[in-house]
Amino acid sequence: MALWGGRFSESPADSVFALSRSVQFDWRLAPYDIVSSIAHLDVLESSGLLPKADCMQIRSALTNLFNEVKGGKFLPSPIDEDVHSALERGLTEKIGAVGSAIRAGRSRNDQVTTDLKLYLIDNMLDIAKSVLHLQEALLAKSMEYVDAIAPGFTHLQHAQPISFGHELAKHAVSLERDLSRISDWMVRTSTSPLGSGALSGSSLPISPEITAKRLGFNSVAQNSIDAVSDRDYVAEALFIIAMIGLHLSRIGEEWSIWSTTEFGWAQLDDAYSTGSSIMPQKKNPDVAELARGKAGRFIGNLTGLLTVLKGLPFAYNRDLQEDKEMLFDSVENLLLLLPPLSGMIATTNFNREKMRMAAPLGFTLATEIADYLVRKGVTFAEAHDAAGQCVKVAESRNCELHELTATDLKSAHLELVNDVLKLLNVEVAIAARTTSNGTAPKSVVLQIAKLRSNSILTTKWVDAEIQKFIGTMTL
Repeated sequence: MALWGGRFSESPADSVFALSRSVQFDWRLAPYDIVSSIAHLDVLESSGLLPKADCMQIRSALTNLFNEVKGGKFLPSPIDEDVHSALERGLTEKIGAVGSAIRAGRSRNDQVTTDLKLYLIDNMLDIAKSVLHLQEALLAKSMEYVDAIAPGFTHLQHAQPISFGHELAKHAVSLERDLSRISDWMVRTSTSPLGSGALSGSSLPISPEITAKRLGFNSVAQNSIDAVSDRDYVAEALFIIAMIGLHLSRIGEEWSIWSTTEFGWAQLDDAYSTGSSIMPQKKNPDVAELARGKAGRFIGNLTGLLTVLKGLPFAYNRDLQEDKEMLFDSVENLLLLLPPLSGMIATTNFNREKMRMAAPLGFTLATEIADYLVRKGVTFAEAHDAAGQCVKVAESRNCELHELTATDLKSAHLELVNDVLKLLNVEVAIAARTTSNGTAPKSVVLQIAKLRSNSILTTKWVDAEIQKFIGTMTL
């Protein structure tokens, strides 16, 4: 069913209709479209533009249609161009031509961006909820291994010994930033475009303020032209999803490395691994690998949308039809990925002994020598050089730093005496790093507690926003 055509003498060519048709993907917006239609209907009724009897009939039919859409009873047909035309067809099939009266004072231009905002608010809150579950899985695992010792890495080389709980908790911090971005996005997105019409507002006595309040928005869009052409909120959502995907990819990369035979640190649960069709011994970290792979998809969708938007003139252009498939793809794939990734993390067991044995390898305690000299008043540049000399001697003798003799130490620097050897111990080195963001277990425990406290506040906010949105979607 077309919502236009009065000035046309013939219908679009089949190829044009096929190109223009979007209902096969924008049908996801159907529940939100009905809710925004009822909000618009309320304004048409209160302003006296439609008789109360007609409004009652339309409202009842829309409510029935909403339930049929949710239950899968009403679906688009091959003749429907988009979600809006499909729903109007459903409405007029129920109550006749009076159903089309709801079109007064609005356009598909303000209608679709309103629907899309509602869809995104709904789904970004679901994403936030899933990210919080992932964060909690990481924090629980961090606390479990806060006393486990492992080598820390830079440049994929052994760097300094760390608490393994500290290593795991870093991912929870990046997810906290992602949750903060969602919160900021919600503030900017909470402006209602409904009432902007095609681009210039409406001459009818409708109230965008009333529909904004009914739909849960905090305010009305400031400029009707901007309102129908703005897709910043879609680009921002795709950026947030891409950033989350990037962080999940880094988790996936580390889990993939840790589960290799060469590392042998991580033992993945069977429920979150897969096998090989030809090699019976294989246990593959597919969840971790798919986390890496989907990040590329999220980044690609963001890039694709920005490319679509970069040169659009004036108000609405049909190019904007291209925003939805990229958005739906990213939203749905992220929601698909987060639960198994949380499960993989929660069920992974780490080999404490292997990590502990690897911690001092690669002369990771060399900085302890430099810090020892600094405490004796030696400049760090000089101390750094002396520690490097110790490493050079240890390499030449194929021994570890704590195995150096008193003569070896003195040859590197006169201030180096045997008491430095008691510092060349991974437990001592880790325990010494007691800065608020350091790797000492007592510091890491406080870091985890703070992250959990922030997570509780974020969870309360998300739950409150979800309840508010449920109210918006209640007819």
